[in-house]
Amino acid sequence: MKRHPPVPPRLLRDPGHLLALGFGSGLAPVAPGTFGTLAAIPLWWLGSQLSLSLYLGLLLLLSLLGIWLCGRTARALGVHDHPAIVWDEFAGFLLTMAWAPAGWIWLLLGFGLFRLFDIWKPWPIRFLDRRLGGGLGIMLDDLLAGAFAAVVIYGLGYGGLV
Repeated sequence: MKRHPPVPPRLLRDPGHLLALGFGSGLAPVAPGTFGTLAAIPLWWLGSQLSLSLYLGLLLLLSLLGIWLCGRTARALGVHDHPAIVWDEFAGFLLTMAWAPAGWIWLLLGFGLFRLFDIWKPWPIRFLDRRLGGGLGIMLDDLLAGAFAAVVIYGLGYGGLV
């Protein structure tokens, strides 16, 4: 298992780094991406109260902000996609849940599907993950994992598969 440098505590005092680190959820010693996704649930819940167009606007804003946040924190840590950087999980999970029906079962299914696609990285996610650098590269693989999961959720929820 590849070891990454520890996150200096001073980064948590910077609001931009704190966001990129998922309010500290990315500092979990195991499965930081999973803990980052868990930390995104309250943000999703707040966003789910919005109309779809406002939700998607918020998602776009958070994704664009994430390109800058994740790139900046990666440079500060000296690692392209340090596991502690989990803002990309926030955006990917929010995309997963954009068209999900209401209910806890859909939240659990969305969580599981997003984590599955984020870890598995089927083509073209893995292809892009290996070729794109900077904040865009960090964000894009999770947004694609979120899109894959969203398609499955939409098919199950509205496509007559369930």
